[in-house]
Amino acid sequence: MIFIRRAELSDAAQIQRVYASSNTLAGTLQLPYPSVEMWQERLRQMDPNDILLIAMYDGVVVGTGGLQSEKKIRRRHVASIGMGVADSFTGRGVGSALLTELLNLADNWHNLARLELTVFCDNAAALHLYGKFGFEIEGKHRAYALRNGAFVDAYAMARFHPRPPVIPESGL
Repeated sequence: MIFIRRAELSDAAQIQRVYASSNTLAGTLQLPYPSVEMWQERLRQMDPNDILLIAMYDGVVVGTGGLQSEKKIRRRHVASIGMGVADSFTGRGVGSALLTELLNLADNWHNLARLELTVFCDNAAALHLYGKFGFEIEGKHRAYALRNGAFVDAYAMARFHPRPPVIPESGL
């Protein structure tokens, strides 16, 4: 069974192992050979309003999902999503479990109207996952990032809150 919780500083070594997976690394903007110290520093410096969840299976971290809120006042209704699942756990529901929790937080607790992400155009599994959860392709970034010596394209995807909160009338 997959268990989801907020990442803690003590998870840094296991998160580092997730992102050291070759396919996980290829689907992100991370650089090869991430260090445990780098992940410890990221966890220490996280904005308290941002979220990094981990997916655990049998006590082992097998994926992460993050929700990073925009800081500019005119974009406070927006957050970006980033995810990674260990190579050995792709196709086993980890991404769906993480995305379900991220969307619950975004829709019901963070007052977010729009969620954004970028995904490499050749990442069929991620495109399928995001589409299943209502994300739509809004555009294509050509030569978005360098990966293994070649430039690769990425899609810009977004999802709007399916039921935006309504402000109740005060009756005054």
